Amino acid sequence: QVQLVESGGGLVHAGGSLSLSCGASRLTFRNYAMGWFRRAPGKEREFVAAISWSGTSTYYADTVKGRFTISRDNAKNTAYLQMNSLKAEDTAVYYCAARPGPGTIPYSDSAAYDYWGQGTQVTVSS
Repeated sequence: QVQLVESGGGLVHAGGSLSLSCGASRLTFRNYAMGWFRRAPGKEREFVAAISWSGTSTYYADTVKGRFTISRDNAKNTAYLQMNSLKAEDTAVYYCAARPGPGTIPYSDSAAYDYWGQGTQVTVSS
């Protein structure tokens, strides 16, 4: 059974930083692109960032561009999301997800992802 496990969430003041990690097991990690999504209370799940299997291409939602950085370490089967200059509106449960190959479906489309983590709560106080 493939497992994706997020960690690093917590409570932070506005303007602060958090770093999320997503560890993968029972998955040929280097063959999968990785994405981060989030769901705020009362809102739909939304795309945050994605990174290609090789790490050479990254994609960001406009709302986080310039503040968040996605990366991966294929040797450690781990993806990361560095979040800086956090705002109250970044408060949400953050999920990592894995999708095979490049594909034709945009990285921002959650339907392209086969595996999901359980989520980690990020709360930004204003």
